[in-house]
Amino acid sequence: MARVELKGVSKAFDEVTVIPALDLEIADTEFVVLVGPSGCGKTTTLRMIAGLEGASGGTITIGGREVTDLRPGLRNCAMVFQNYALYPHMTVADNIGYGMKVRGMPKPEIATRIGEAARILGLEPYLDRRPKQLSGGQRQRVAIGRAIVRQPDVFLFDEPLSNLDAKLRIEMRTEIKNLHRRLNSTMVYVTHDQVEAMTMADRVVVMNEGRIEQAADPITLYENPANTFVAAFIGAPSMNFVPATVVGSDGGLALRLNDGSELAIPQDRWQRYGAAKDRPVTFGLRPEHNSGGGAGEAVITLITRAIEPLGPHTLIIGEAAGHGYTAQVDSHFPAAPDAQVSISLDMTNMHLFDPDSGRAL
Repeated sequence: MARVELKGVSKAFDEVTVIPALDLEIADTEFVVLVGPSGCGKTTTLRMIAGLEGASGGTITIGGREVTDLRPGLRNCAMVFQNYALYPHMTVADNIGYGMKVRGMPKPEIATRIGEAARILGLEPYLDRRPKQLSGGQRQRVAIGRAIVRQPDVFLFDEPLSNLDAKLRIEMRTEIKNLHRRLNSTMVYVTHDQVEAMTMADRVVVMNEGRIEQAADPITLYENPANTFVAAFIGAPSMNFVPATVVGSDGGLALRLNDGSELAIPQDRWQRYGAAKDRPVTFGLRPEHNSGGGAGEAVITLITRAIEPLGPHTLIIGEAAGHGYTAQVDSHFPAAPDAQVSISLDMTNMHLFDPDSGRAL
């Protein structure tokens, strides 16, 4: 069992608390991704699990064994770093097997483990090469191979793909996810890239200023964000946020925007949003839930400021009801800078948030 539990874990540097009491449970064999902006505490949390940073408070357990005060080598975790941390004078085989050699393992067992890791990662043709003779993706696979041979309880990844180009990042995302399936191990992965988080994780933990904003599977985060921070961070481009007021309309509910226009709220949302009637709210809708033209029931006027053709679709970036707004439309939709276009909104995918706390209503 490699269940990881953090109970009331905190971290302070001198008088500055960077992580208040944090609770997190990671199930055995689960692939969990910690994601958030720079400085949110995700890497510090990972390093506390590894033992590379001491916790200022709380307890950390791995596989039911408390490891809070154990040094890193006794926690049976393997960490893959952003910068690979390979020995430049050693071959691939020696890099992978170095930790086992230092621990005095028998040479036949070392060779067997190196061979198995190389087979899993497609490194067999490169075992006699040195790191400078490898591509960035191959070096990262060597770093992962060094972790695999340790046969750890938990794999820890600290932004391992950030030094790779876009194509290699996509390839390595797939490789790491497939590796998780083959090894059936517990993995904790840190990234600032929400696309990596969404495509790789069984569960995503969104962090902000040392706190967990929401922890859920990727689709739940996308469809039911707990607050405006999560709604803005998950999804690219970010969700649109427009101030509005919930009003009664034709026996139902509608949103009145600052320009006086009204957008009907779907009937299946009336009960949920009824308590917000006559109150200011923040209306949220993702760019992909818009379409060009005024054919729908809910239509806004968008003043175009920029147009971004992306092939299968086009982004229109501008202003609606006096606020910034981005709409994803068909690639052939006619639009020009500084022009007014009608945009239809799919209100079945709408979100409402409290304007003060940011929490979803």
